[in-house]
Amino acid sequence: MSELVTTEVIDRVMVITINRHEARNAINYETSVAMAAAFDELDAHPDVTIGILTGAGGTFSSGMDLKAFAATGQRPLVPGRGLGGLCEKSPNKPLIAAVEGYALAGGCELALACDLIVAANNAQFGLPETKRGLVPSSGGMLRLPQRIPHHIAMEYILTGDMMPAERAYHFGMVNRLVEPGQAVQGALELGGLIAQNGPLAVQTAKKIILESKDWRQSDMFDLQRPRVAHIFASADAKEGATAFAEKRKPVWQGK
Repeated sequence: MSELVTTEVIDRVMVITINRHEARNAINYETSVAMAAAFDELDAHPDVTIGILTGAGGTFSSGMDLKAFAATGQRPLVPGRGLGGLCEKSPNKPLIAAVEGYALAGGCELALACDLIVAANNAQFGLPETKRGLVPSSGGMLRLPQRIPHHIAMEYILTGDMMPAERAYHFGMVNRLVEPGQAVQGALELGGLIAQNGPLAVQTAKKIILESKDWRQSDMFDLQRPRVAHIFASADAKEGATAFAEKRKPVWQGK
């Protein structure tokens, strides 16, 4: 793994850390490629159920590296996957953003691309692109209005102002608030709860939740049925029921 991004597995949870603290974890092209490789590692690791994305040095990410963009004109987008190898293509396994300090511009969009967010109570989110003559095109304009009320999202996108973590939590964008310096620990606790569950079921649930957003009500069960059939026929489903009957913890196989 590149020094720009590090990974560590802790009890079925993979912690993926953006490691450019000297640049407030700004994302250049090389970092995006390294992040994409880390998400591939997350999906391929047989003993990992869920991932955590965080930033080194007390900052989540300040977004696209504007200095690199100004110097080369190159945007840090991985083909087919977007900023950070994440914003346009989510990994199959769930991903928690553990946010300390600032999650700004593309950094905020990375957090929004995750499935859950744990944030320090003094963290700040923001999409300040309009202040630089840009727009948050890596998902900010698409995802923020889905996470918080429409008019509130419109305000933050058009003004470019920062949103305190406590307000983001109030609107339901953040799952859990923790004390400063405890975002990764809080994400590990949340991730640990998920990692106890059947890995195949967890991945399938994430997939259906994401895909079903634009399903018509009249079609939704017909579309869901083939996507869950393998779950009820799986070894994990049998193990879950057997473990319940035997009053023990299940031993998952992921199949």
